Amino acid sequence: MLMNRHSLLRPFLYLFLLSMVVSATAAPPALPLHEQIDRLIEGRLAERLPGVNSGPAAPATDAEFLRRVWLDLAGMIPTAVEARAFLDDPSPYKRVRLIDRLLESPGYARRMEQVFDVLWMERRRDQYVPETAWRAFLLQAFAENRPYDQIVRAVLAADGTEPASRGAAKFLLDREADPHTIVRDVGRVFLGVDLTCCQCHDHPLIDGYKQADYYGLYAFVNRTVLVKKSPGGAVLGELAEGDVTFSSVFKKKITHRTGPRVLGGPPVPEPSVPGGQGYLVPPDKAGKVRPVPVVSRRAHLAGSVASRQVPAFSRNIVNRLWALFLGRGLVHPLDLHHGDNPPSHPELLDLLAREFTARNYDLKAFIRELVLTRTYQRSSEPPPDSSPELEEPVHFAVAALRPLSPEQMAWSVMQGLGLVAMTRAEVVQALEGNDPKLRAILGLDPPRRVLRDRMIDEAVFDRLERNVRPFIRQFGGVAGQPQDTAESAPTVDQALFLTNGEPLKTWLNPQPGRLVGRCLAMADPATIAEELYLSVLSRRPTPEERTEVADYLARRAAERTSALRELAWALLASSEFRFNH
Repeated sequence: MLMNRHSLLRPFLYLFLLSMVVSATAAPPALPLHEQIDRLIEGRLAERLPGVNSGPAAPATDAEFLRRVWLDLAGMIPTAVEARAFLDDPSPYKRVRLIDRLLESPGYARRMEQVFDVLWMERRRDQYVPETAWRAFLLQAFAENRPYDQIVRAVLAADGTEPASRGAAKFLLDREADPHTIVRDVGRVFLGVDLTCCQCHDHPLIDGYKQADYYGLYAFVNRTVLVKKSPGGAVLGELAEGDVTFSSVFKKKITHRTGPRVLGGPPVPEPSVPGGQGYLVPPDKAGKVRPVPVVSRRAHLAGSVASRQVPAFSRNIVNRLWALFLGRGLVHPLDLHHGDNPPSHPELLDLLAREFTARNYDLKAFIRELVLTRTYQRSSEPPPDSSPELEEPVHFAVAALRPLSPEQMAWSVMQGLGLVAMTRAEVVQALEGNDPKLRAILGLDPPRRVLRDRMIDEAVFDRLERNVRPFIRQFGGVAGQPQDTAESAPTVDQALFLTNGEPLKTWLNPQPGRLVGRCLAMADPATIAEELYLSVLSRRPTPEERTEVADYLARRAAERTSALRELAWALLASSEFRFNH
């Protein structure tokens, strides 16, 4: 018997209708992370500050955003050419395109290398591993966008014996492998808990900080020893014995014992080793042989800290990244996560930690979401007639004013005065200027272009990096201590450095290609004003500022070079230049 056409199609019709019902009842797709962030920030703001005058600040102007995102993602301000092109671009998508371009540029990896060098090493002087090797390790890690947990594991696992991982070993080696220093710094910078006070007893003010937490971390490294090699080198070794016991100074008669564990987590299981068989390589009496135990406790440190089973690991780094880009942590101070210091936005911190872990610790993807938010892109000017409470940093309703780091200031000064562009032009000329074939080869495909850009960036950095040192000496914090520039007050020495110090005086000389030299070749005062303001402040001057420049140049017509130097210096010394706003 033949079936009609409708009978044949009926099963497919049922399946189609069923799929429509299922799709209609399915949960809507999740919002992008940056939109979820904004909803939580703005929802919390409405709860805390209800009222018509408590809305967040308006979006930052294009000039504000341009300067901010360049400083945050590339570590310096844009050139006048780049600023002019961005400000004149009418596209509604130009901010997203700029974010993506900066994230893929060599400047992003360089910026992250600077940030994490300062965070993890706190400007310590070299001991056993040269700074160049350490920074090369960081630069390559961020250029390859390695997952954050892998970077941390490489740092905590390196013992200095392998040339390929020698740079990563600086974190432990340059702390002299001192167990107490390592416990303090691993707790602070990787877990967000400062357990220093718990060496002798439970923290007297913070209920959640226990002496057992301190010695749980201590047990990973108490057997670690520094084996010095000549000339000037050192590696990490480890003993096969040394149990950890501790007692409170308030209850000295009660002794506790612990093995390696992280913040109250389960102890790391340790296989038993028959007596007398604890070493693969035993130590010698002179301390020249690197001891290697059969069972290494320190080998478990990296995986135990950088673990999905340790919530503090993800919560600490997302809180630090939030503070880096928004000016204040959700938990603040950054290394005092505990129950009596809750996050300002608990749901948001949970979301950020969860998403960062789910994205396999992808720093670049996470940072992209942060800078795409309305929260990040707000103006630093509060709305007219708004509540004074709105400007409190805890609300993230108005963009925070953040002092430039020494590295940001140095590279921004060199960028603004034209040194970076001049050096780049010299490097490009040396690389491919006399060889059209090489230029054609490097431009063939994206991988070669990326390699070319990286080669140029490295060469420019190598030539100019020494100029950063004077800025670090003036604006850097105390070596070995947290480098919180937001907490430091300006000093007289800093003011004198910007006023009369080298190298600024030399860089203001009117050489061709530098800012003063370019302005000296211009006749129109309005054009000069625009070049000065775009180069130094990444914005066009207001009509009043144009008039001021023209009037000043007219009064100093007989001393035009000196007048241009003074105008450029005045912009560099301004508060507007010294802050990321």
